[in-house]
Amino acid sequence: MDRTELADFLRHCRIRLAPADVGLPQGVRRRTPGLRREEVAQLAGMSTDHYTRLEQARGSRPSRQMLSAVARALRLTSDERDHLFHLAGEQPPRNHPATDHVRPGLLLLLDRLTDTPAQVVNDGGDILAQNPMAKALHGDASALPEQQRNIVWRYFTDPSARELFPVEDHDRAARVAVADLRAALARRPRDPRLTALVRRLRARSDEFAALWDAHHVAVRRADTKRFQHPIVGLLELDCEVVLTPEHDQRLVIHTARPGTTSYERLELLRVVGLQDLTRA
Repeated sequence: MDRTELADFLRHCRIRLAPADVGLPQGVRRRTPGLRREEVAQLAGMSTDHYTRLEQARGSRPSRQMLSAVARALRLTSDERDHLFHLAGEQPPRNHPATDHVRPGLLLLLDRLTDTPAQVVNDGGDILAQNPMAKALHGDASALPEQQRNIVWRYFTDPSARELFPVEDHDRAARVAVADLRAALARRPRDPRLTALVRRLRARSDEFAALWDAHHVAVRRADTKRFQHPIVGLLELDCEVVLTPEHDQRLVIHTARPGTTSYERLELLRVVGLQDLTRA
């Protein structure tokens, strides 16, 4: 691990970014260009102290998962991500069936969506990036342990994850999630992460095992979903899914139709939810 070069590279990547580049407000006048360290840490889901130590060339060796999170937070290209891994003494991801490195184009779209919930998810259900509105609607995935950042895992193993959906929608949501996961595994039957996820879910959830054995297959696309948000109430939102050419990553966008109660409540969530995130 080359701590000095790693620190220098992180500083230069941070300074070149403006808050608007990552969907953050400009706020008060900044004394120095670029993002603040605490902003990068927040985007990466790590402590400010941990990130600061990396920039000061005195941090411990970061994990591969942390390197991937920092690469996403700093909007690195694939080449820059590989360079980051090399500086940290790690081999960059190679020949993997799917990648957790969010494509810059998807991140650019995500950053521009400031008034509607949007998040980037891979086809295994891992949440890779969220805008502030998605955090206000779904919760901040970066605050969860890594394994729990998977939508399918949480839905079948954490009862609190279902509280966001009306009870009468639970069965349908479960079927859709399992059918989409089976479609992903059919595309990449030797993907170790997907096969491990299915194995853990079958062992943990009888409901998942029964649905998996039913062998339904369907790729998640446009849909209408209902959310029972604890602050603003019931939201009925149109769900649009932008797929990458390989279908291994998708940008999921939720919008409300103008003139509806859900539209007004989504506007309220934009105010109330983002204020809560700012205080946090």
